[in-house]
Amino acid sequence: MIKPLLLAAALLAGCGTSAGSDQTTVTVFAAASLTESFTALEKRFETDNPGVDLRLNFAGSSALAQQLANGAAADVFAAADEKTVAGVAEHLESPAVFATNRLTIAVPRGNPAKITGLADLTRTDVTVVVCAPQVPCGAATRKVAPNLRPASEEQDVKAVLTKVAAGEADAGLVYVTDTRSGKVDAIDFPESAAVVNKYPIALTKQAPNALLARRFVDLVLSQTGQNELVRAGFGKP
Repeated sequence: MIKPLLLAAALLAGCGTSAGSDQTTVTVFAAASLTESFTALEKRFETDNPGVDLRLNFAGSSALAQQLANGAAADVFAAADEKTVAGVAEHLESPAVFATNRLTIAVPRGNPAKITGLADLTRTDVTVVVCAPQVPCGAATRKVAPNLRPASEEQDVKAVLTKVAAGEADAGLVYVTDTRSGKVDAIDFPESAAVVNKYPIALTKQAPNALLARRFVDLVLSQTGQNELVRAGFGKP
């Protein structure tokens, strides 16, 4: 009779292992704004699936989509908007929306420029940074503030947050979830309610480890996953 532990090892081996390791690797491409919540879920997933190494690749959604289009190997793609996922639909299996997010104004701790709302970002004495327009947070910024003239446009929302936290800008438009770190203060503005980003997740059609990848997607969509996302500040789908 095959012992349970040996059977489990055989099943994992059948899924493929990372080079030079006994672990099975599952690669997840995820929007930068998911860094904190997916890192927390990574620990839960690896605990529930011994011998599995969940590798998280965080970046701007548009950059990740381009990597997929160029043939990069990934098991799961989680993006910060539906438009980005639609652009690489031929590479994905049935995307499902798992969270929502909206913009807020990030300012350095103490709000030295005394920002009170969106109108203050047009002041000549205020330096503003935003996401590049091809990134979901940048596309959302263009919708809520089409006349804004930023000092720079960054490749993902974490880069905007870093500049604001370092005092290199008086304000930046980021997601509400990004201000939960405590590195910056947040100034909510009512106009953000008009542009809500929906986050889809999907298996890739060429997923090297589809069975385990499906387990991660299921975790994100489960009550456990949803609780973690809400804790991070995301809205429900």
